[in-house]
Amino acid sequence: MFDKILIANRGEIACRVIKTAQKMGIKTVAVYSDADKHALHVQMADEAVNIGPPPSNQSYIVIDKIMDAVRQTGAQAVHPGYGFLSENSKFAEALAAEGVAFIGPPTGAIEAMGDKITSKKLAAEAGVTTVPGYMGEIADADEAVKISTEIGYPVMIKASAGGGGKGMRVAWNDIEAREGFQASKNEAASSFGDDRIFIEKFVTQPRHIEIQVLCDSHGNGVWVNERECSIQRRNQKVIEEAPSPFLDAATRKAMGEEALALAKAVNYSSAGTVEFIVDGDRNFYFLEMNTRLQVEHPVSELITGIDLVEHMIRVAYGEKLSLSQDDIGINGWAIESRLYAEDPYRGFLPSIGRLEKYRPPAEIATDDDIVRNDTGVYEGGEISMYYDPMIAKLCTWGKTRAAAIDNMRNALDAFEVEGIGHNLPFLSAVMDHPRFISGNITTAFIEEEYPDGFEGVTLADDQLERIAAASAAMYRVAEIRRARVSGRMDNHERVVPDDWVVQIDGRDFPVHIEADKTGSNVSINGKKLRCESNWVPGDSLAVIDMAGGPLTLKVGKLPGGFRIRNRGADMKVFVRSPRAAELSKHMIEKLPPDTSKLLLCPMPGLVVKVDVAVGDEVQEGQSLCTIEAMKMENILRAERKGVVSKINAGAGDSLAVDEIIMEFE
Repeated sequence: MFDKILIANRGEIACRVIKTAQKMGIKTVAVYSDADKHALHVQMADEAVNIGPPPSNQSYIVIDKIMDAVRQTGAQAVHPGYGFLSENSKFAEALAAEGVAFIGPPTGAIEAMGDKITSKKLAAEAGVTTVPGYMGEIADADEAVKISTEIGYPVMIKASAGGGGKGMRVAWNDIEAREGFQASKNEAASSFGDDRIFIEKFVTQPRHIEIQVLCDSHGNGVWVNERECSIQRRNQKVIEEAPSPFLDAATRKAMGEEALALAKAVNYSSAGTVEFIVDGDRNFYFLEMNTRLQVEHPVSELITGIDLVEHMIRVAYGEKLSLSQDDIGINGWAIESRLYAEDPYRGFLPSIGRLEKYRPPAEIATDDDIVRNDTGVYEGGEISMYYDPMIAKLCTWGKTRAAAIDNMRNALDAFEVEGIGHNLPFLSAVMDHPRFISGNITTAFIEEEYPDGFEGVTLADDQLERIAAASAAMYRVAEIRRARVSGRMDNHERVVPDDWVVQIDGRDFPVHIEADKTGSNVSINGKKLRCESNWVPGDSLAVIDMAGGPLTLKVGKLPGGFRIRNRGADMKVFVRSPRAAELSKHMIEKLPPDTSKLLLCPMPGLVVKVDVAVGDEVQEGQSLCTIEAMKMENILRAERKGVVSKINAGAGDSLAVDEIIMEFE
């Protein structure tokens, strides 16, 4: 076996590969940019080599710099992870020329299937059903509009060398086709160094289901079941699960066999994924093949017990697969939630900064429950503007889909992140959404269920009652501690009452508490709830044992109460005496300032271009400027009709959140 491998990547996937290499007794080499010198993958590896400035096109995707690191360290093989150089045939060729193993497929397979235009042509020649579209190169925006019209709207505009949602746009008319073509072309050039674009029909009401394949260089191959990846935003996956709640055994087998046949047609070896669009009648259409390890591979590992990274390493070393198709079954259900540094309350726009608090739930592995967290960050680390905004992949497993979802709910409730915007509230909201629970999902789930954006969650009355009861019990504990402070005057002891009013988002919950040594008996709205916990004032996480199961709360400080977060809801909870609660209704609410005449930068980013000038009259929906953040271009549009009075930023300017870009009369 290899003595030393280099991981040509960063973040959670580099850490993931290092873990398997360590388990196999293989030494590892990390590479890092200046922005990543303190990153977790650098700390975990046996050796680390600096490869240049933060921008990926000056570090992580520069083949010569990776090759220099290989030579310096004497690594015998390279695992590329996903993204960056993972599907770059020239990189694989450079390694081969040095006699270094590429832990991935052969160059021919990368070229055939890694290029989306070529792969669709090959799939069509092999008799695989593909989505209608135009696979040739497209010269300019005018031709893109012409092709889109001929195919029929809506269409999907995609980068040929793309992945991870970059370089992808859905267009519903000529204007969106023109804008989408240019934006996709720019993103493709920036992220992949290849600006070729193709266009295909956008299938409405689609489900995104993919098949994991695993092949060796001796002609052996297996398909490792499917993953459902339909919960997406901006064409990037957010929640994945295995198996799919939609497929039956016959469709699963047909998709698996077709995926494997396609892989063998190009002499594929290593792990790879064949992606399909599946309609409501379980008709499936080949979408593309990713010739690398997928981000969501852990859910396949959890339902099969197969370490895909280990098999990739063994195949690259020349070993035969130790698996046959009969060895692969489906054990239970697994779900993955991608934790992103994105603010769901601001349209999922990227957020950067320091992780003031990063405390994932405890990882567990029992016969009934599994919690796994693949991450590449740590508390005190920094989320950079230069790379993908994913912080972690939280995975849970249960014997049934309902059990896996319940485990995910509890794990998300216990996940503490502070210092940046993040999508934990949104992930919790999806886990409780009736449509997700039923399995009736499509790739349009987020757009259909949150058409005006994510504005938080309103919890059911029974859950609010549990939170009110727990908050009153916690507040009483804190009051008792405050009453025992030293230095009190004689005969002026503080009396902690038994009757309170808990106020949550304008609603009052009268509470009566009868406490004992182990907890509190709480009466609320005629219900009696037992609250027991080891919570200590100041703790940021409280797990309360009570009727209906354990209640996990993220707890922040507020004068006279708490900031409580639970199941996607973020609440100000005040615990007051009945008289104080009555008087609080006369308090004047402070309103936020009026920013309706300002265009504020919604995220830290770089101004790519400004589309208007001072004095221009703009219409609702008109493009005002384009901001690039984390390799994604975001077009900012006018929310209403107006006249531009001042422009404060120009192309090339780097802006912070809420910095004023332009003003209107």
